[in-house]
Amino acid sequence: MNASSVIGDLRARLDSKTALALLVLLHSAVTCLSLIKVADHQSYIHFSPERIWFAVLVAISFSTISLLFVFARFSFGYFVGFYFYAMILGFLWIDVFSEYNYPHLFAGVSAALSLVLLLVPVLFVRAPFQPPFVLSKPHFEHLLTLIMVISAGTIAVASAYNFRLVSIERIYDYRNLIEFPGAVRYLMGWISSTLLPFAFACYWLLGYRSRAAFVIVLLLLFYPVTLTKSAFFTPIWLATLAAISSICKARTSAILSLLIPTLAGVILIMISISSIGHTAIYAIMDVARIRLFDLVNIRMMATPSSALDIYNHFFASHPATWFCQISGLKPLMHCPYQEQLAIVMEKAYGFGNLNASLFATEGVASVGLLFAPLTAFASGVVLAFGNRTSAGLPSRFVLISAGVVPHILLNVPLTVAMVTHGTALLFLLWYVTPRSIFEEKS
Repeated sequence: MNASSVIGDLRARLDSKTALALLVLLHSAVTCLSLIKVADHQSYIHFSPERIWFAVLVAISFSTISLLFVFARFSFGYFVGFYFYAMILGFLWIDVFSEYNYPHLFAGVSAALSLVLLLVPVLFVRAPFQPPFVLSKPHFEHLLTLIMVISAGTIAVASAYNFRLVSIERIYDYRNLIEFPGAVRYLMGWISSTLLPFAFACYWLLGYRSRAAFVIVLLLLFYPVTLTKSAFFTPIWLATLAAISSICKARTSAILSLLIPTLAGVILIMISISSIGHTAIYAIMDVARIRLFDLVNIRMMATPSSALDIYNHFFASHPATWFCQISGLKPLMHCPYQEQLAIVMEKAYGFGNLNASLFATEGVASVGLLFAPLTAFASGVVLAFGNRTSAGLPSRFVLISAGVVPHILLNVPLTVAMVTHGTALLFLLWYVTPRSIFEEKS
């Protein structure tokens, strides 16, 4: 039996319904265990042994929703939907232990119902759009070249405003001093979140390895320009998705992309390495495991869930925005908040600029707990456009090219993700991508 047949057999086994069910349930358990460990390191997340059984009951009940990912086919909505599921599961766990004063039961029911209503369109609305025209292969290759030229030019211009090679620990010493013109700022958001991941997926799956490597180099250059953690880890994340999806099918890859790093963080933070002694190796390993836990278990997963907890507390005693936080609507209506919501939250809680997902912003902040499920459903309909514009494209291509989008959606409002980070542009790129080029490669 050759290597390709072994990998093919492994892919089929991991994508079976039994294997997927085990993976999603294991992920739910690991998420709850991760939050218990996060509570040891973050004061704003609490853990009380007296409430543990109620939290476990809530988590088990809610985890039945995860079985939808066993039966649904892969799509863009499947990818982002699973990340949203993980975030809401985290919020329901935090909601049990939260010391903030708001209607916890109502908030939990609203969040769970919001997720279900969002999953209905993002998992099951898949009918393809019929494009009025299809780019030819030469024209599509010209489009990819144009993306590379625009990306390189934007990085060159942005580096004139800031370019510092500093460690991740020191980025906050300089980041608030960085100012870019509005056009450059928008271009950088589109390029780092949409254009370059799209180009990387195209080049990688079409076999242009040197061009794919050049895309990774361009993405790495965003770090000294923007001094953000996301810029540092985006190229690593895309390469990881490419590696996982070469072994597993798209559904399994989407689940493992969360399960593996979360489980690794929990294991590393729980094991004791004191037996090594206070040597240089001990110091390096200790720093590495703490940083991984901070990046994945705290920043990537716990923070978006905790943000929903904080937004529930704030808007339990403050007026809703009725979408006035959207920059295009603010001049047209009375708004009780003149600053961005992230800044309002920073001043109220002191946790830094606290951006949050559509569940917190378009939901709780905009319309309150009662109507939040309706805005979640509407957001699901919007995101389902990604399913329709990407229909007919290889699942692996959709997974890699959209690799950054789920993380964006966990941390910013839907309107910001669609416009500032270029998710709407990604939908358009999928729409005009000729399906035949991947068939020829196969």
